[in-house]
Amino acid sequence: MRFLPLLAAPLEGHGWGMPHDASLDGWRIDDLINETSLYVILLFVIMVAWMLWACLQHGERHPARFDHGTSRGSITVALGIAAAIFFVVDGRLLVNSILVWNHVFGNFAWAETQPGVVRIEINAHQWSWAARYPGPDGKFGTQDDIVTLNDVTVPQGVPVIFQVASIDVLHSFNIPNMRVKMDAVPGMINRVWFVAKETGQFDIGCAQHCGANHYKMRGVLTVLPREQWERWSAAASANSAVAYDPEDKDAHWAWDWEKHARICSRSIRSRPASGSSTCSRATTR
Repeated sequence: MRFLPLLAAPLEGHGWGMPHDASLDGWRIDDLINETSLYVILLFVIMVAWMLWACLQHGERHPARFDHGTSRGSITVALGIAAAIFFVVDGRLLVNSILVWNHVFGNFAWAETQPGVVRIEINAHQWSWAARYPGPDGKFGTQDDIVTLNDVTVPQGVPVIFQVASIDVLHSFNIPNMRVKMDAVPGMINRVWFVAKETGQFDIGCAQHCGANHYKMRGVLTVLPREQWERWSAAASANSAVAYDPEDKDAHWAWDWEKHARICSRSIRSRPASGSSTCSRATTR
């Protein structure tokens, strides 16, 4: 009876067996996964039924008929089935994925212009996550920067944008409860963002094997109410300023945020964005 736990109720996510979704837009990822699973199950059932029919219909009493499959009818049936699967299954998933990316997860122009947006640089290395926030001056790489290790604290209800890089090998910045995962690639800056709808603590993991201690590369994401986060960030910035050492060059790993932000990149939106924008184009979501 060891298989019974497999039949237990699903976890708290929007889909079967998904981790609890604590993000505003995570349900969109769950819907894409659920839709993909539904198509896979449907195609599996059709193929099994087809094979059972073939086994029952083409028994010993059924005369064999050799066919190269090159007749017009055979080619038409094969192309028709392939086209139906491609356009109905793959085509729908492709279109839905592109729309979700353009409207939400790839819409950095909207996220960058929201009031209270939080920007964080993540520098991955074997085997930990270094995080850097700008201090009160709003700039990265200055004395008042907040610098943490394996500990990311963000406010609830506002966009949190990460720029992710790696100092050594390929890693993958993964927060399952926020439905975000982004590769950390040496020599490249990648971006990802989310809005946390719930407070609490959530795991940060590495989803790319990165060496012998890959399994130890764990961090903690803490989501606080906005006012509480403001107090935390003020205290953390003050502590970082006290510990700042201008001679410690290795600790000054920040990069130019705006160089990689590309906030005026083309994006599709569906509702007006609040707050001012530095882009000349309209920004809506």
